[in-house]
Amino acid sequence: MSVSSSNLLPTVLLLASGRGERFRASGGRVHKLQAMLGSQTVLEHSLAAVRASGLPWHLEQAEHPGMGDSIAAAVRATSGAHGWLILPADLPLIQSSTLQRVAQALQQLAGQSVAVVMPVLQKIGGARAHPVGFAATCASSLMALSGDQGAARLIKSLGALELVVDDIGSVRDIDTVQDLAWAADWLARRPNLATSSLSGRSC
Repeated sequence: MSVSSSNLLPTVLLLASGRGERFRASGGRVHKLQAMLGSQTVLEHSLAAVRASGLPWHLEQAEHPGMGDSIAAAVRATSGAHGWLILPADLPLIQSSTLQRVAQALQQLAGQSVAVVMPVLQKIGGARAHPVGFAATCASSLMALSGDQGAARLIKSLGALELVVDDIGSVRDIDTVQDLAWAADWLARRPNLATSSLSGRSC
């Protein structure tokens, strides 16, 4: 499902194609995106944040061999977009404001030699976070991706503008049942945030 991008905003690509094998291996009985986190599934939490951001979005759920193939398919499906924010769907604590900040930073790159925005979480040593933003000039490179590497190699070859964010949800993905328990505990300790998140260079 997608939303119109007539206002030149980049499109969020919510990637939900992974097999979730680590989650099942850790004791999970369902796919990690369908696991319950409070009253909603992991996927529903992530989708709520995307919708609350007000950005155009596309949910990629078809099966693909790897992350790279999933990204390529999502970019092909939104080929007319004004750039992309790549967001794995197993990040249920992501804040909509983080999506908005990356989108704004990406728009400000127009006409510059850098075409990628990389959010980093300074509070844990500058860890790479999500979503990574790509300008529309990266379309052909993104559509050529395949395999399990995702866009990491592309980012390394291009370089990126780092954007410091303060959002633990940008790095805390759900890979195991222990991750899910941590997220549930975090939401229980942050009720106000939990409630708001459920409202809704050229390549």
